[in-house]
Amino acid sequence: MKKILLAVFGLVGVVLAGKKLQESKAEQALWAEATDTLPKN
Repeated sequence: MKKILLAVFGLVGVVLAGKKLQESKAEQALWAEATDTLPKN
């Protein structure tokens, strides 16, 4: 029973870490777009 709970908690941790990583990448992409230098014409 303890092994099953440990596996479930581990899986939840991995899922939460993956979501946090995706959010971080999305925010970084927004900042990169917002701070892009304008092309000189």
